Amino acid sequence: MKFKNKGRKIYKTKEKNYYGKSAAGKAFSIGLTILLIGGIGFIGYSVAEPLVNYSKKKGDKEPVSTSEIVTATESAEITTSYFTDDSGEKIPPRQSVKFETYKAAALKETDLLSADALELAIGKLPTGQGIEYLEVPLKVKGGAVYYSTNVFLAGASKAYPEMLTLEQIVNTVEKAGYKPAAVISIFNDNLLPVTDGSTGYRTYSTDEQWIDNDPAAGGKPWASPYSELAVDYNADIAGEISAAGFQKVICSDLVFPQFRQSDLELLDPELSLPSRSMKMTAAANLLNDRILKNGSSMFVEISAADIIKGSKDILQPMLLNVNTVVLNINIDELSSGVYTSETVYDFSGSVTEKAEKAVKLVESDLSDFNVVIRLSGNSPSMMELIETRDFLIKKGYSSFVLG
Repeated sequence: MKFKNKGRKIYKTKEKNYYGKSAAGKAFSIGLTILLIGGIGFIGYSVAEPLVNYSKKKGDKEPVSTSEIVTATESAEITTSYFTDDSGEKIPPRQSVKFETYKAAALKETDLLSADALELAIGKLPTGQGIEYLEVPLKVKGGAVYYSTNVFLAGASKAYPEMLTLEQIVNTVEKAGYKPAAVISIFNDNLLPVTDGSTGYRTYSTDEQWIDNDPAAGGKPWASPYSELAVDYNADIAGEISAAGFQKVICSDLVFPQFRQSDLELLDPELSLPSRSMKMTAAANLLNDRILKNGSSMFVEISAADIIKGSKDILQPMLLNVNTVVLNINIDELSSGVYTSETVYDFSGSVTEKAEKAVKLVESDLSDFNVVIRLSGNSPSMMELIETRDFLIKKGYSSFVLG
């Protein structure tokens, strides 16, 4: 609805005529005015300080000088506050340090089958691309562990009997001139809940193990952030890896399964509420604390497809103590389309066009984080990934992972 502009109203008042007074009257008026002004000033000066003192609360400090304010501000900038967990242990807050440019290439789990396989894979990496870090997948989707671990529960999760030690992997990577980084999948773990059923999702009424599909269709259990044992298990793995010399630990799959409505009706009602994100970020913060204590730093990796589907509970900048997110743009995953309950997102065209569309769809969700772009998938060639990387660098994304 439009409103007419009626203009500004002007209100007029009649002025009183003071010009008819006699000279004596004028003199008397001036004298009285001077006396009134002097009296008000004296009363104000006498009463003001008692009133100020009366208005102060007991224990209030004297006003702070400008120099003291500056000093306090400078001190606050170098003071780090800590949160405490349930055990009373200090947890560092989300860091607001200047972000370094991160340039990496990623290996595949099959590259860890032997020392020779690892050296061969490193030798095939593209040269002249400014790659500084080498990402090694040490715990993958599904829960398999691809190194020789001392974590007790990981015994049943080993990918194969004879595996390289963390020391062997670190030495091989550094010998080739790269800095070692590790990638570990956290809650997309179908093996841990088989070893210990308490680490997975349980039905609310009957306390039975939940699986993500019908058993005949290959349904599997998932590890849950609501399980203290599952969180501690992953923290032990992260601690073991970061203590072995991996400078970065990238934690992926900090997500809930894609629950259907029928699943949510069987599970804890809290899983239907936004508050569930607090459990996910609390788990991530525990991992971050363990990694920082060993002198390494943690990144969170999340796939573009998961964000588009709405699985972005981990992206809570006010709750999460990690400030760097690796956006995994898996070209194979996007090429088959991304389906939500309301929309089908079609990704057609070149590798670069698919990646550009994915970034546009999710960039608002990542606005409070430092972002690393990971370009992955089996279908695109390394040349296509490099061309797409160069395109996104021009768009302002200078940190990347190839592969």
